[in-house]
Amino acid sequence: MRPNPQRRSLARDEQGATLVEFAFVLPALCVLLLGIFDLGYRSYAASVLQGALHEAARMATVGGVTQTQIDNRVRARLSNFADASTVTISSTSYYDFAGVAQPERITTDVAPLNVYNPLTDCFEDLNGNNSYDLDRGRGGLGNSEDIVRYQVSMSFPRIVPIDRFLGWTASETITGNTVLRNQPYGARATSTQEICPP
Repeated sequence: MRPNPQRRSLARDEQGATLVEFAFVLPALCVLLLGIFDLGYRSYAASVLQGALHEAARMATVGGVTQTQIDNRVRARLSNFADASTVTISSTSYYDFAGVAQPERITTDVAPLNVYNPLTDCFEDLNGNNSYDLDRGRGGLGNSEDIVRYQVSMSFPRIVPIDRFLGWTASETITGNTVLRNQPYGARATSTQEICPP
């Protein structure tokens, strides 16, 4: 049997090689593009969140605005960004900057030192809840000249289905916070209580 000349020319033909090579590169290229879109969307979400935080900070420092009004304003601003987003807001007030996210001060310290022991140690109850806390802040916007730590966390679904290819979660969570000082619009509360074991 004689070899077919058409088969021989087909075996030497390289015109379809580019299409085959592109088929190998296409999935990686698509994942890369989806990742870029996802990263861009996340950056935009972080920018919107930061803008809402700045607006909340301005509202909180001037006084005359309730915590609920500020929280509702932040939620409204972020819900315009993504209807399916979940927004969590917390605010904690402190007497000064040095006390932000610090434990309450132990006034009488019995071994082991620098560790609160409820049976022997006394502490200064700075937030007025009658228990020792690792964060001395009080909930809410505080009083005149207090330091306020305002934190907003937003979870939203990814804009592209990149999570399926890379094993990520189907939603993204970003968190932003700001620390500010209230204006001196009223009298400052400074009373603290020392609590000791019975």
